[in-house]
Amino acid sequence: MASAKTTDKDIVFLPLGGVGEIGMNLGLYGYGPETDRTWLIVDCGVSFAGPDLPGIDVVVPDIKFLEDEIDNIAGMVITHAHEDHYGAILHLWPYLKVPVYATAFTAGLLAAKAESEPGAEEVPVTVVRQGERHKIGPFDVEFVAMAHSIPEPCALAIRTPAGMVLHTGDWKIDPTPGVGKPIDMDRLAELGREGVMALVCDSTNAVRDGVSPSEKDVAEELKKVMAGAKHRIAVTTFASNVARIRAIAEAAAANDRDVVVVGRSMHRVIEVAGELEYLEGLPQFRDEEAYGYLPREKTVLLCTGSQGEARAALARIAAGDHRNIALSKGDMVIFSSRTIPGNEKEVGAVMNNLADKDVEIITDRDALVHVSGHPRRGELEQLYKLIQPKVVLPVHGEPLHLGAHAAFAKAQGVPEVVRGRNGDIIRLTAGKAGIIDEAPSGIMVKDGDILDDPEVTGVKERRKLSYAGAAVIALVVNRAGDLLTDPLITLLGLPDTDDDGEPMEDVVAKAVIGAVTSIPKARRKNKDLVGEAARRAARSEILEVWGKKTLCKVMVTQL
Repeated sequence: MASAKTTDKDIVFLPLGGVGEIGMNLGLYGYGPETDRTWLIVDCGVSFAGPDLPGIDVVVPDIKFLEDEIDNIAGMVITHAHEDHYGAILHLWPYLKVPVYATAFTAGLLAAKAESEPGAEEVPVTVVRQGERHKIGPFDVEFVAMAHSIPEPCALAIRTPAGMVLHTGDWKIDPTPGVGKPIDMDRLAELGREGVMALVCDSTNAVRDGVSPSEKDVAEELKKVMAGAKHRIAVTTFASNVARIRAIAEAAAANDRDVVVVGRSMHRVIEVAGELEYLEGLPQFRDEEAYGYLPREKTVLLCTGSQGEARAALARIAAGDHRNIALSKGDMVIFSSRTIPGNEKEVGAVMNNLADKDVEIITDRDALVHVSGHPRRGELEQLYKLIQPKVVLPVHGEPLHLGAHAAFAKAQGVPEVVRGRNGDIIRLTAGKAGIIDEAPSGIMVKDGDILDDPEVTGVKERRKLSYAGAAVIALVVNRAGDLLTDPLITLLGLPDTDDDGEPMEDVVAKAVIGAVTSIPKARRKNKDLVGEAARRAARSEILEVWGKKTLCKVMVTQL
């Protein structure tokens, strides 16, 4: 570990999310003396809950550290409008109310999202353009044009008296990205000549050799695949990938087909992209009501649901539950996307439903219908040669990706390579880079309208309910603690009977009555003691009979 002593001219990086994981990106750059640093927030993203968080909508970074530093935050800068980079703004900005800087596409999607979420606060955004420089507190921030699977992605050249840090955001090298500006390799080379002290860089594809294909290659392949289809075609992709939406529309037009848009998020992105003229020159998109009268061989469906989301358009179509859209034997579905790790089961379920209908399925294993938006090793090597950083910090990746990127950086001759995780305060100053301290970090969860620590939202009990059910027991006793009626037992998620065929409710009732009557008369007047004895007896009996530790709740009414 580097020396913990810092000076007024050190710059530090503190990730509260996105390092050691993919998703939920929120990074802080700090400049100034240790006791009075000014902070710049970079990105504010969400992650999505897995089975360990039943009932949770989204997961966001814990911002207790930021709330304590609220007077020292210069602003928030968003690199691009993917959910894992901007999706938490509406949830967290009301607690911070700091200036926000983003490009027009990001600002447009944020405003559209706020309109669709009841009660969401309007977030004022300073709209910036790729290539501009803005002074934000002590930070001189340049928005460098990059390429990614969304319009207007930016790297951030962050200048302070301590030196320049290049924060790449998500990126790849693509001279023909389909929409928007290509990656500005000339400007990156100029920054390299100016002197980049530290590179904080995307690690997602650091385990892969070579160079990612271009969006232009996908566009050409989509035309060929569609040309071979005899009946309807449905294409699913990430709604934010405007270049892919454009490529799908152009491929449909080349094959004399109309595009029918299905899914709210797809409509929202198309509206924002259209306002910014990213879809100029395309035939008009059709609403799903047009599906019923368009000829089968003249139709392309553009659908949400590439990750198997249960409520998205493709899942409902595949299950036969969509009110306007159905697919038939011989139709084709193109997955112009990759399956995000963790979503394999859901995507597989959608594909199986489609296969049951004898629908032809095309994925990137069959044709070049998708490319990643992240750099492989060949692209990382090109960037390193342009930038020649003195310090590298791998971010945006799980431990496997971060480790591969760190090893790669060392092989490229980078003098200092730092491995960090969420909560580490990392000095980026050349010659003394390393982890110097730690800060509070973790997650908060959005549970309905409540945003809080997961363990105070009821998630812990929901987890128990999901595998061991619940027993709710109501007792009515007199002042002496005697039962006035038989216990009222409600069992949720338990077997109906034990191995001998006795109703489980009777089994539990006997255990509860036995426990209550065994309490000495003098102590039975304490209704809390009665309730706890009943709870323990019910739980123990269920464990004995069923082998699972059921969640038990007891209510005692004393008359």
